[in-house]
Amino acid sequence: MAAMAKVVARQRAEMDRLRDQAATAAVLERAKGALMAQTGCTPEAAGEELLRRARAGDRTLLEECWISLGALVPPLPGTAPESGTVEDPTGTDPSAGPGTDPSAASAGNLSAVPGPAGPQAARTGTGPADERDGTGRFDGRNSAGPDDGFTALGRLGKALVHAATPHDLARCLLEELTADVDADALMLFRTLPTGGLELIGHAGIDDTLAGQWAMVPPLDGIAALDALRAREPRWLENFARDQERHLLIGDPPERWLSRAWLPVPTEGAAEVCIGILRARGGAFSPAERHLLRAVARLCAGWLRSFGARRTPTPEATAAAAQPVFDSLPGSAMLLTPLRGSDGVVGDYRIDAATEEAVDVVGRTGRRLLGRRILECLPSMADEAVWHGCLRTLTTGEPFEGKPFAHQSVVGGSAELSTYTVQAARLGDALVLTWVRHESSDRQEQRLADVQRLGKLGWANWNLVTDEGSWSSQTFLVIGRDPALGPVRLADLPQLAVPEDAPAFTRAVEQLVRTGRQFDLPFRIRCGNEVRHLRMVAEVARDSENQPVEVHGFVQDLTAQRSAELALVESERAILTQDGVLHAERALAARLQHALLPLPTRPVVLAGLRVEVAYLPAQSGIHVGGDWFSAIELPDGEALFVVGDVAGHGIDAVATMAQLRFTAKGMVITGSSLTGALARLNTLLLHSRGSHDAHATATMVLARYVPDERCLVWAQAGHPPPLLVRGGEVRYLERPVGMLLGACAAPDFVEARCVLEPGDRVLLYTDGLVERPSEGLDHGLDRLAAAVAAHDSRGPGSLLPLLTAVLEGERRDDVCVVDIRVPGTPR
Repeated sequence: MAAMAKVVARQRAEMDRLRDQAATAAVLERAKGALMAQTGCTPEAAGEELLRRARAGDRTLLEECWISLGALVPPLPGTAPESGTVEDPTGTDPSAGPGTDPSAASAGNLSAVPGPAGPQAARTGTGPADERDGTGRFDGRNSAGPDDGFTALGRLGKALVHAATPHDLARCLLEELTADVDADALMLFRTLPTGGLELIGHAGIDDTLAGQWAMVPPLDGIAALDALRAREPRWLENFARDQERHLLIGDPPERWLSRAWLPVPTEGAAEVCIGILRARGGAFSPAERHLLRAVARLCAGWLRSFGARRTPTPEATAAAAQPVFDSLPGSAMLLTPLRGSDGVVGDYRIDAATEEAVDVVGRTGRRLLGRRILECLPSMADEAVWHGCLRTLTTGEPFEGKPFAHQSVVGGSAELSTYTVQAARLGDALVLTWVRHESSDRQEQRLADVQRLGKLGWANWNLVTDEGSWSSQTFLVIGRDPALGPVRLADLPQLAVPEDAPAFTRAVEQLVRTGRQFDLPFRIRCGNEVRHLRMVAEVARDSENQPVEVHGFVQDLTAQRSAELALVESERAILTQDGVLHAERALAARLQHALLPLPTRPVVLAGLRVEVAYLPAQSGIHVGGDWFSAIELPDGEALFVVGDVAGHGIDAVATMAQLRFTAKGMVITGSSLTGALARLNTLLLHSRGSHDAHATATMVLARYVPDERCLVWAQAGHPPPLLVRGGEVRYLERPVGMLLGACAAPDFVEARCVLEPGDRVLLYTDGLVERPSEGLDHGLDRLAAAVAAHDSRGPGSLLPLLTAVLEGERRDDVCVVDIRVPGTPR
């Protein structure tokens, strides 16, 4: 199993390496393609040019690829063009003075932070100067001293190849910038055609805050908007002053005391802004500012490759659908979903619209064609409506949203109306309609919704005419055919089961006679089921204080009562099972304590000092089958046994007792260790009951001959004894031996170990070394290290050893026999 695990680990590592290689190659090919389109060069020449630029700018090849992709648009003001880009085909910085190293100027601009690039940065030859460090960077700066931000860019360049969505990009940026600029949260905003912002990615903030800032209108005082308009970073480093000038993000805003907003140039204009939020206050250092500017340039390449929005033309679809929509009444639109590179719908395009369809700025009908729905109707970003439309687009099931109020101008005056949004799938598109509700329709719909959701219905009885009227939901609750009409008030108790009818009758009589309101539970039989109902009723009086009408409602509580009864039954079953398990545990524990008494202090056997420890498991309610024996034989020798029966509970304790006493009896009567193990295996096979058809056990038998100072031992599938000699800790090599109960004729072999004065031997069960989350070898190594650190000679030395080895909760019993040879170690 260990070998297989290593093979799987190697294969996984190789798969990860191949994925990284493929993702990196994709970015490289995009950058080469962009360079070929600009210059008309061959693929080989494009690759060589990218390598030359990377060496000249002291960047990794991935960084150069991202920068080349991002350089397809104009750079931000205040930053020099990149070496070798379209703006700077010669690879020199026009602002640099005569004699300035062009590669050093480029590196100072884009590699993010101050730090001497040195003459080595411009090396383009082969040899040691072309070697890369751990980030893949050309190692021309090894003498520059401590990390100056280049390592962060190298890590980011690698990480960007795995980012598939703007949320991935945000998480990637936060992970890479946390250590370098103390970033605590990060937000990505993109401009909308209306001049506002939409949040396309975030990390380090909760969903509630992200929802609050998902859409930002074009207001003054928004730092991200200011940065995008000016196309220059905004550094918010004085919280008290910034709070007066800007609308700060955060709940409360004091959560982040310093912020930075950096525009990213993409598609010819800065339309994406990166926000860095820090809990600590104070200014961003020059190194941090340069690093963040370089990060923005890398992100420009990612956005150019993966984040571009598709804008397919709507003419073909609109030409076919618009004539139909021109003839439709009401407000309706035909929406085509616009998906990002990850396949997720990010917006909808309006391909057809009725004349009554209107957006937030008053455009109607054909004037809406080709526009985005979030641009025209930002309310469509509402979570319920948005996900409802997505569900309709996926499943084809029509969607109807909750009613909402909208104020419109009718005949020159404002009128508040209620609408409902409905969506239906039409091919790969959606037909969205707005249904206007009249006042009476709204009230009726609300009443129907209340009755349906509450599983109740209203009922009225006229005491003068003895006529009744029920809502349709009342007939459903009582299970009565509406064609039969309502039941008379006096006959209503006859619907209840016989046990509940008398109380129901008294309540109705008192209601009519005295006007006393009632709230009464009762049961009715409806087909093959019994329903639990509740009825509340009151009397309406006339001007002379005479009862003239009864108003009330009936509610179906069957589901609630069934849940209550099921809960009561579950509680009873749990209490019963808990009592049985505790009784079984108590019995098993008493049997174990009776069959396995523990000595209170170390004992001397055949000249050896022996100390025993037994620790039950801390979790669960079962008692295990671990045991030991340490006795002196009639011939003056000593017998040591440690064993472990698989399983827990009374069966395991019974099997433990059988093996423990039988093993001692066999050895006392002269049986060899291997012979005793073979007979115990036969005994275990023949004593299995129908309830324990697969019982197994492990065991170590050891016999100490004092005249020869020799420990003879054999084992059956058990961990090896641990020998401590002269400060050295090692495990004895295990002889052949299969666990008991595994087969009918196993082989067992004895091993011998001559002990020396001062030697220490530990026999133990697997609960001391096994952990669910690691292999057995780790547990054995941990035990050996703990024994070496706690090799005390005094009594009671097992406690600190077991405390060091058994950290946390014990999931299995632990049994340890500590054998010491008197004398001074050699």
